[in-house]
Amino acid sequence: MRALRILLITAVVLGGLFVAADRVAVGLAEDEVAKKVRSSQGLKADPKVSIEGFPFLTQVATKELEEVRVDLGGMTASAEGHALRVTEMTANLYDVRIGGNFSTATAASATGAASIGYSDLSKAADEGIMISYGGESDSGKPQVKVTANISLPGLPAFNGSVLSTVSIVDGDTLRLQADDIPAEGIPGVEERVREKVDRDWKISGLPKGLEFDTVTVTKSGIDVTVKGNQVALAG
Repeated sequence: MRALRILLITAVVLGGLFVAADRVAVGLAEDEVAKKVRSSQGLKADPKVSIEGFPFLTQVATKELEEVRVDLGGMTASAEGHALRVTEMTANLYDVRIGGNFSTATAASATGAASIGYSDLSKAADEGIMISYGGESDSGKPQVKVTANISLPGLPAFNGSVLSTVSIVDGDTLRLQADDIPAEGIPGVEERVREKVDRDWKISGLPKGLEFDTVTVTKSGIDVTVKGNQVALAG
């Protein structure tokens, strides 16, 4: 009986040591992945990385992680010559194959979400343009309001607001397009105003293999879901 008790105690102690070692190892790996992501994506700070699944050490042995969650926080993307700040960017990556000392990491699939505030959209627009929430259309669809103060050489100035729709083009571009521009029948006004108001923001800086999926207009900004296959997390 005493031998059995000693065996059980030994098993518990060894099990505890294994769990402790496993948690230390996963913490070190998360730090290493964060550094690699920061370097590959050109971030100003290390992102928050969480490696899911237990035990971690057996995942390392097979060089495949079940799930990795990455919180990139605020990041800045290049958009048509303007810097567009993405307020939040998170990604869940599945079946992540690692190479070397985490020098490369590629996910078989990934999902995520990003948020962009109206103030950041306004900063990324042309001078004299302010973007805000425009309420709901008659059909109940949320819209964006674009307020513009535009001088038009040879034409009457445009000072007013238009309601616009936001859509996704080619998986990497946010398109803002006015539903209607009151031009009062003056030739050339609508075209010139659209040159300033309508905008395609092609976002660079997303991890390779990740693209925009859906977009939703909210009172605080624009929420975008992302998805992808063979997503390069590092390397």
